[in-house]
Order: sequence, then C-alpha cells, then structure tokens
Amino acid sequence: MRLQQAVTLAVRRLVDAGVPGPARDARILMAEACGIPASRLTIEGDRPLTDAEAALFDNLIARREAREPVSHILGRREFYGRDFLVTPDVLDPRPETEILIEAALAQPFDRVLDLGTGSGCILLTLLAEVPHATGVGADISAQACAVAARNSQTLGLSDRAKIVESDWARSVGGRFDLVVSNPPYIALAEMSDLAPEVRLHEPYGALTDGGDGLMAYRAIAEAVPPLMEPGGRLVLEIGPTQGKAVSDLLGFVGFDGITVIADLDGRDRVVLAHFPQ
Repeated sequence: MRLQQAVTLAVRRLVDAGVPGPARDARILMAEACGIPASRLTIEGDRPLTDAEAALFDNLIARREAREPVSHILGRREFYGRDFLVTPDVLDPRPETEILIEAALAQPFDRVLDLGTGSGCILLTLLAEVPHATGVGADISAQACAVAARNSQTLGLSDRAKIVESDWARSVGGRFDLVVSNPPYIALAEMSDLAPEVRLHEPYGALTDGGDGLMAYRAIAEAVPPLMEPGGRLVLEIGPTQGKAVSDLLGFVGFDGITVIADLDGRDRVVLAHFPQ
C-alpha cells in the first residue's frame, strides 16, 4: 500500500472511533512510523510502505483508535518550542499553559519554584528562557519527579534545576522571587465531562483534587508566603471559573496586585499576585 492511501484509510478509522483531529493525528503517526518529518509526507505520498512501516503504522493507529493520546504514543510533547518526555505519570503539557509562561517571563527573576512540576515543562522552560536563573521543581509523585529529572538532563538544565519529591512545598527550603504552579483544578463533578484521552490516560491526581477544584490553591496559599522574597511573584494557572475564588484566597493571605489573565479564547487562565515588599 502507498503512503497516502494508508493515511486516508487511517483517517476513516479514526473518524469512526470519534477521535478529534483525525487527519492531523494520522499524519503525525505516519511520520513517526516512517521516521520522516511530517512535512515530507506529501512528497513521499506515492511511495509504497515497507512491511515494517505498514505494521508499525497500523499499531499506532490502533492505539489512537483506543483514544490513547498522541503524546503518550510518541512519548513526547512539544511545549514552548521544546520537546518534553511525557508518560502516563505526568500531565500532558498544554498550549494554554504557555499563557503562564508569558506572564512569568514578563518580569525578571533569579530563583523560581514550580509546585506540582509534573514533566517539569514549566520550570525547565523558564530556566531555558532565563539562562542565569536557577530553580526547584517539587512534586508529590516520585514517578513524576523521575520524568522531570530526565527532561532536565535532556535539555541540559540539570545544573540549574533541582527536582524534589515533596507534598507541595513541605520539603522545599530557601526563598524565591517567582513561584509558579499548574495545580489540579478540575472539580470532581466535572471529571466525567473530560475527553477519554484525558480522563482515562492522565494521572488522576494531576487533574482533580477530588473535591471542589480549589484545594490545591488553598494549600499553595498557606505554604508559599514563608518562601517568597519581598516583592516576589506568584503565577498560577486556573480553571475558567476560578479567577475570583483564587484571587480572594491569595488576598486573604497577604498577596496584593492580584490580576487575572485571560487566554486567547477570553477565558480566565492565570492569576498573578505579588508578595508585599
């Protein structure tokens, strides 16, 4: 079978399985099976697949039919222009989180703490973008810490990034002029509405607190003030209905200059707060 024929048949399979973006996913997986950039698929569309390529592509499409995320099939996900190792032990990096990155990079910082670091994509992106900075990534999951450490090594940031197994900031010392987090903010009642790719394949504890979706913010608001440098910033990703509730929590523990930042769709996405001088 020729390459383009195989892609066309795969798209039909993914459509029948209810997979969103079937044409995109079929092309990505074909490029993976053939070991070529996706940009070459059109050029090579008329060539026959080898038996090995056809078998591998069929396996990859079967996994996607079962609603396994493409990132898990490939073992990587691009975020802010860099590839990150991902596994079922960490939350998949999402484009929306780049709003948090932009907010964090808007002002200088020297020392950053990432709470619930997961794959390390936030911490490591910030360190890669600010070459003099150092930081700590904390996560309660030993498996997530292992993924973050591997990403740190791959990106050449191990000398500036320390990964710590910690229940929020409990095992973290020192002071930071920037604290960031993308904590679990989905309420338990909302979990059934998630796509199968998320609900069945991503770590439960990275998605929801098992309650109202605000428990992580309460823990962070309590834990971070002793770790903040005067004038330091706290930047948190939030769910689209949580701007006021999270802002109120941070104001109650003494943060000021609190701002809610919307994403490109106009939904609340990030809360930015300043620790008093």
